[in-house]
Amino acid sequence: MPLDATSINNPHQTIFSDNSQWGRSSDWYWKGIRCHWRVLGENNQKPLVLVHGFGASSAHWRHNAQTFVDSGYKVYGLDLIGFGASEQPSPNKVQTLDNAFWGNQLKAFLEQVVQTKSKEKAVLVGNSLGSLTALSTVTCNSDLVAAVVAAPLPDPAFMKKISFYEPIWLINIRKLFTKIFFYLIPLEALVPIVSRTFLIRIALQGAYYRIISSDKELLRIVTRPAQRATAARALRAMCIGMSTRKKENTAPEMLDQLSREKNKPPILLIWGKEDKFVPIRIGKKIINLHPWIDLVVLNKTGHCPHDELPTEFNKTVLHWLETNLGVNQQEA
Repeated sequence: MPLDATSINNPHQTIFSDNSQWGRSSDWYWKGIRCHWRVLGENNQKPLVLVHGFGASSAHWRHNAQTFVDSGYKVYGLDLIGFGASEQPSPNKVQTLDNAFWGNQLKAFLEQVVQTKSKEKAVLVGNSLGSLTALSTVTCNSDLVAAVVAAPLPDPAFMKKISFYEPIWLINIRKLFTKIFFYLIPLEALVPIVSRTFLIRIALQGAYYRIISSDKELLRIVTRPAQRATAARALRAMCIGMSTRKKENTAPEMLDQLSREKNKPPILLIWGKEDKFVPIRIGKKIINLHPWIDLVVLNKTGHCPHDELPTEFNKTVLHWLETNLGVNQQEA
């Protein structure tokens, strides 16, 4: 049963001792799907929502939330559907997961939990997939968002050099074969193998510049959701969704749409110079096409600058927000 308004706005008053389990935790139901979220801060502070990347959760902001609260923000963390402690729904509920779907989840979260329409617009801070989700939300709901920080902003569409017209029948055939392909892959066998062996450590290390073998907390953040019995079906739904999404839901198209708006929210890109997953040339390409977007490059960090260099990341975000929103959060 969905939670009533009282339950939504009064999270469980549990402050976890584990550093990754920051804030007060609760569940919220959207379209009958359970979504986990957490919050830290006071009601009179400006809302800031942290949106995690692929394979992570709101716990991945373990080194950021308190600093933003200390600087005058009420900080929310949302587990996207399929990740973290949120539900990994069956195909009966959700057949495909993509950034447009998560963007709508985030929009509903802003309206129903953060309640931005009756309060202030929210700042969105995303990592990787969370950045793409934040962009999806702001593109169609700029009235809910004050600013976006994307660290970094990935999308395979940035790598495409040639764009050509495809007839609808060809698009439908391609989508059908994509679905068949991902249903034939035995993810129910592969996901447990990866999540319970050294393979997940290798994949996780690829996202970092520093050696992370001794960071047991980080490994727990990533492995626990991946070891749930329903993880494989969530991964399949995402693979299908991201492979068959509409062109207008890709980052290049959404940025083009935002560029045409007169009152677009400011956007900051933060890129790790040593990012192996999404190289810095993508960030430079974006600002060349859209000079109204800001870019900051952080040295000696990879795909997760918020977790790898949290002090520098937090200072960069707060300084940029102070400059672009015209509010000194230290005095708020």
